[in-house]
Amino acid sequence: MLSRTADHLYWMSRYTERAENTARMLDVNYQTSLLPQSAEVAQVGWQGMLSISELMPAYTAKHGAIVPKCVMEFMVKDDNNPSSIVSCLRAARENARAVRGSLTTEAWETQNQTWLEVNRALRNGEFERDPGQFFEWVKFRSHLSRGVTVGTMLMDEALHFMRLGTFLERADNTARLVDVKFHAVQSDFFGAASEKDQEYDFYHWSAILRSVSAFEIYRKVYRDVITPERVAELLILRADMPRSLHASMNEVVSNLEMVGTQQSAETMRLSGKLRAELQYGHIDEILATGLHAFLTQFLDRVNDLGARISRDFLVPSPA
Repeated sequence: MLSRTADHLYWMSRYTERAENTARMLDVNYQTSLLPQSAEVAQVGWQGMLSISELMPAYTAKHGAIVPKCVMEFMVKDDNNPSSIVSCLRAARENARAVRGSLTTEAWETQNQTWLEVNRALRNGEFERDPGQFFEWVKFRSHLSRGVTVGTMLMDEALHFMRLGTFLERADNTARLVDVKFHAVQSDFFGAASEKDQEYDFYHWSAILRSVSAFEIYRKVYRDVITPERVAELLILRADMPRSLHASMNEVVSNLEMVGTQQSAETMRLSGKLRAELQYGHIDEILATGLHAFLTQFLDRVNDLGARISRDFLVPSPA
């Protein structure tokens, strides 16, 4: 496969996944903001949203103070924000258009229709009327794109590069979410949390779980009260949790093996090593050494993997 074609397919999937993850985080923040809470607590949530995406400087330069309405518009509609939902969907569609011949008709039409419909929805004010419904629509279109891709594409290198992009982006976003949300609590909850603390923070932890569609999974796996340690374990180490770091790295490694060459041997070794640490890791060890340090190192290694994949297979990034 031509490296330029692989590049477009890889980034098409990354941008689609990024739009979905942005919608998930915005939806949780929006739903949480409707609960009774102080202005300071509400502001921490919106500030965390910008921190996850590393967009605090860009937002502050444009809007100044953190205002929920401004944050929502900045993360949804701002053409100048490369991580906004509309920018991600545009980039996904442009990458798909560039390699239209490598996609099935259904896969291309799904991407194209998503772009046309998001523009119509924003013009008609659907986002302002019901933000929650708009975010659900973005998530649905991402699910549809993945389903159509797996259901209609030949299981060749094109599909493997698309899957690589999806799961590398998912690993990055889940790690950022866990890091920022747990860091915001600054908690003494690990280990010796009182019953009152756990009850008070139920909505905080359940919001984190809902943002990655893990609330029902948590109930099924643990059948008990929500505790920070178990939330961390579920989102980091559980291989059967679809959006966990472990599950994402399983997919990255398996798809890398399918497209691997002699040139990519070191990239495959590093990805396998990272996956093995998640496979054989224990949450108590991670918490003992520091969750923030673990996730920061994980993000650095995922970013390094992304750079290596680009160097081994894709078009070199401009300096």
